[in-house]
This record gives sequence, structure tokens and C-alpha cells, in this order.
Amino acid sequence: MVRKKECWFPYAVSEVPDPTDYTGEVNLRDFWESLSLNIISLGFVKVGEENPFVVKPTFGFWAPWIGPETRKSDVVLNTEWEKVHRPAKTKEQAELDITEDRLLEEVMKMKVDDVKKLCKACGVDPCGSKTDLILRLHNEIRSRSTYDKIFEKIWGASGGWSAVMCPCGVVYSLKFNMRAESPRDYVDILLSWQHLPNVTIYDFARGLATHGNLRDPLMLPFAPHEGRLLCPTEENISLAKEGEVKVNLPWLTEPRNPPDINGHPTTGSSEHYVLYDKLHETNAKDPKDFLRRTALVPELAGKVNTQVVEQFFSQMEKNNYFLNMMAPSSQIFLIRNIVHHHNTQLNTSRVEKIEKLMGTRQTFMNKNGQLIIGLSQDIPNADTIKVLQKDEAITKLQNVSASSRCWQHPLNAELQDKVSRVLDEAMDPKEHIVRVYGETLTREDFLTLGLQKNVEAMILNSCLRVIAQIGSIRNIDI
Repeated sequence: MVRKKECWFPYAVSEVPDPTDYTGEVNLRDFWESLSLNIISLGFVKVGEENPFVVKPTFGFWAPWIGPETRKSDVVLNTEWEKVHRPAKTKEQAELDITEDRLLEEVMKMKVDDVKKLCKACGVDPCGSKTDLILRLHNEIRSRSTYDKIFEKIWGASGGWSAVMCPCGVVYSLKFNMRAESPRDYVDILLSWQHLPNVTIYDFARGLATHGNLRDPLMLPFAPHEGRLLCPTEENISLAKEGEVKVNLPWLTEPRNPPDINGHPTTGSSEHYVLYDKLHETNAKDPKDFLRRTALVPELAGKVNTQVVEQFFSQMEKNNYFLNMMAPSSQIFLIRNIVHHHNTQLNTSRVEKIEKLMGTRQTFMNKNGQLIIGLSQDIPNADTIKVLQKDEAITKLQNVSASSRCWQHPLNAELQDKVSRVLDEAMDPKEHIVRVYGETLTREDFLTLGLQKNVEAMILNSCLRVIAQIGSIRNIDI
């Protein structure tokens, strides 16, 4: 997880009004529906006229994007207003006090004119190159007053966008910041999820774990050991430094059985760790942070790309030249659109590669969004496989025809079992059943077929595309 500092919209954070009834919660669905209405209305409002549907940044309405299967509900957290208007707790402030280098990293990304203004505000000579100015600030930042001024300048600025991704490259959540990115943004997102990830990798892991546990001291989201892999004893820290200790997390490869109470549905574990990404782990000054390194976990070391977000953002940089010229609402709408296509193309490409490797084996998505591969486990012998091959010969698109031979062909036991399972109204209607032409269809989509109710548009489009493909095979343009 990292921020996208380079992409910003031309809107001063000082122009954002303070909320009147601030709760730290926003309605994600209402926000994105309003944003969609804003974009649609652009086609009807004449140039020079005021758009009555425009959505401006506000602390009480501005919402992140979290997928419907990922978030707890439509009401999610956005506590950005508290970045400046709420004093940090003692423990959290202690964590921030030793992150001077992190603040200076942010200063290095500022423009020269802004660095000079910051120097003037801190009583530092503003003459010279950008490097000279930063070196002077580095010498002065140990002063509490100078630190506070730089902190307020950095965290009080408007600040790009943030993303939460899976190591496979899929973007699960987006947050469009009105102030510079901080651990608070990611805790807002993670606490809005249905299930907290068992392992979170971040460039400021200690700050994320500290802030998250202070936000919810009763539940302690990041535990055991405050998100560290081991208890921070001197012995464990020494062993970690020397690389003589390993921490196995076997539930990353095989689900824990029986699962823990409130365990993650995929792993069965209720443990939640916060680790450093490979690039930033050497920047940590606290010796306890040696216990937050992915190299200590055999199931992660060398197997997880901790830089996947940095790589994704480097690809997105080519869009900055037009994104930075857009109004806030237009920019975040387009970013979400770009990310949606990124996710779709990535998933489609991966599924196609897997299906190519698996040959005739079938694939489908379970309720947790996992791809299930292979023939049914109840296939007893080669005779059943021959029956399946015969059924496939009749149901292939090039063999489908408008005849009773095709439509009245009896289903074998396995296909009948699958159809019964798909159409079982007692099961989860949101369960992912199959992926067709890049679209994921759920059980409730299939239940709208052939019943006395409106047909869901997504599955209808899939059916029509199948018909069009059959026509194409027969050189019929549909």
C-alpha cells in the first residue's frame, strides 16, 4: 500500500469547509451515485452554465471506493478531518517523533518554491538549491517547533490518492486524499472491510499498527505483539537481526482447521500482522521493527512481491498529464474507471492462462472470489469422462443448433448437480458462479433467467454475446 502523491487535483485544502455534523463516517454508495450523476450531467449542461449536480470535496461526504464484496456496508470511514484538527495521542506522537526522515522524504517531493516558503516559516535561510534547503531543514528538524511546522505543512497539504492492493496486482480499494497520505487513511479503509487481512505490508508499518490499535483499543485490530511477528524481547530482536529465527504462518498455504473464532474465511486465522515492504524496511530506526520483516516468514520470503503497488503507480504516471488538469470529481471518477479496467484485464489474462494450462478442466469462482479449477471430485472412472466428452461435443458452440437434438439433450449427473447448485435459492445469492467474457456472474443473476421477474442485464448481455458468437461461427452477422 502506498500513496499516489504525483497525481493531484487543483483544489486547495483550505477551500474545503469544516464539517458541521462530523462523525467520521460517509455513505460510499450515495457519494459515487452523486458522482455518476455529476458526470452524466456534463453532457446536458451548456458551457458557461453552472452544473447543479457538481460534487465538491467535503470532509463529511467525500468517500473512498471499496468493492461491494469487500466492504462491511455502504457506510465507511473517512476521518481525514482529524489529521490536523485532532491532537495525536501520547503513544502515537511518540511514534511520529522518530520519523523525521519520513517527513524529509515528503519535503523532497515538494517544488522548490514550496520548500523555500517552508524554510522561511521555519526561520531557515531560503537561499540556495533545493538540496541545500533540505540539508538545512534536516539540521533544524530536531527542534520540536520546526518539526511541528514541517508536519503541519506536509500533512495539511492536499495529497494525491492511495490504494490497497493484493500482491497479485488487483486493486481492492481507493482513497482520494484531501490531505497528504498517512496511516490514518489505510486504517480507515481496513476497518471498513468485512475481513481484515492477516498480513498487511506498508512502508510505515509501525505507524499503521500503532494508529490502528489506538483507534480500536478494545478489539486491537493488529495482534498479536502489536502486529509484529514475535514478542519484542531483546533475544528475539537479536535473533531477527542475525537472521537466525523464522516465523512460520502455515495458514497462508493451508487454511487453519478448525478455524479461529473470527478467523479470516480464507485462512481461518484471526492473527493480523503489519510488515514493512522490502524497499523501506531498512529505513526503520526502532530495533523492534526487525520483527516486521517479510524475510522472517518462509511462506512470504521471496514469494510475495512487496513492491507491486510501486510498480502499478509507475505504470499510472503516464496519465498524470491529463488527470492533474481535471476537476476533483472528474479526476477521481476517471481514476476509478482506469483501475476497473486494470483489474478486469489482469483477471481475464490470468484466468485465460490458467484455463490454457488446465486444458478441458473447468473453472469457476467461489463466494470468496477464489478461482476453483478442475473436474468435479466425484468423477469415479474413465467411463464418466467419456460421457463428459460426448456432452461437450454436443454443447460446443460450433455444434449448437436450433434442434431438439441439442436443446433436449439430457444432462449427465455432474451437470445436473451443477445446475441444481447454481439455481438453489437457499444458497448465498451473491456467490460468484462463473466468469464469462470478462464479467463475473452470481447466483442471483442466474435466478433471474426464466422466472417471472426482470432479467439481470449482465447475464442477458452474456447470453446475447453467446448467440452472437454462434452466429459468427456460421458467418451470420448479428
